[in-house]
Amino acid sequence: MKTQISLTVNGRRRDDTVSDNLLLVDYLRETLGLNGTKIGCDGGECGCCTVLVDGRARHACLTLATSCDGTHVETVESLAAKGRLSAIQRGFNEKLGAQCGFCTPGMIMAAEGLLRENPMPTEDEIRAGMAANICRCTGYVKIIESVQAAARELAQ
Repeated sequence: MKTQISLTVNGRRRDDTVSDNLLLVDYLRETLGLNGTKIGCDGGECGCCTVLVDGRARHACLTLATSCDGTHVETVESLAAKGRLSAIQRGFNEKLGAQCGFCTPGMIMAAEGLLRENPMPTEDEIRAGMAANICRCTGYVKIIESVQAAARELAQ
C-alpha cells in the first residue's frame, strides 16, 4: 500500500506518496537525494542514520517515513548556513571529532539534538546523550571535546 505524506525536510515542504514500509533513511537518500544520512547497521545499533524529527534525535533506519507525516525532519545537510559550518560541525572539524568520517553525520545530528535540549551538558551528559551512536575509530575523547567546544561557542 501507499500513503500520501506531508512533512518539512530541512526547511522545505514535501508532499510525497510513499510505500507504507519505506524507511525514513531510504526516503531521505533515495527519494530526496540527501546522502549525508548514512546507512550503517540497518538495525538501530550504530546511529549513523541519526536525524532530528521535530528536534529530537531519531534513527532513520528504524523509522517509517509514513510516521513522519506532519513533522519537521532535519538532516546533516540542514546545519550549514550560507556556506558556514554550524557550531557543532566546526567543533568536530577543529577538535578532530571525525576519524574515518562514516559515523560523523549521525554523531553531529545526535550532538545537535543534545545541545538543543541541554546547551551546557557535562561530560557524563554528553556520553549519555551520544550513547546511541557508535564510532569504530575513536575512544570518543575527541567527539566529547567536539561537543564541548560547540557548547562553549553557542553559549557566547
